[in-house]
Amino acid sequence: MPTKLELIPADTRMEASGDGASFNISESASRTFICRLTVTDQLEQESLEVSIWGSADGETWPKKPLLKLPQQFYRGTTKMVLDISLRPEVKFIRAHWDLNRWGRVAPTPMFVAGLEIVEVAPMSRETPTKRMSLATS
Repeated sequence: MPTKLELIPADTRMEASGDGASFNISESASRTFICRLTVTDQLEQESLEVSIWGSADGETWPKKPLLKLPQQFYRGTTKMVLDISLRPEVKFIRAHWDLNRWGRVAPTPMFVAGLEIVEVAPMSRETPTKRMSLATS
């Protein structure tokens, strides 16, 4: 059964930049995940940037994320694929978010959002595949 993790729990109220909890993904069979960011509330004139970071030990985090989701300004859902199958050193992942606010109203940004990832099941080696022949003219 595929792994399902909430890197940012659903309906988390964010008023400052921060980090989510780290999760051990070393037992993941495919190391490929569908990421779904859902924004359910926000103020005007602000942005949310969410990224996913990987670590070998869960303590030391590199300077660059594994994945940056598109910057969000409004309510809605965004999906992306996180494929770390070629990054065997990554054993832990966590989310990081940055909030930005501009304009003349209240200076504190506010988003209500969640980030869920679901592991993509690995393909079986026994799955039959058909080869397509190229048509020649």
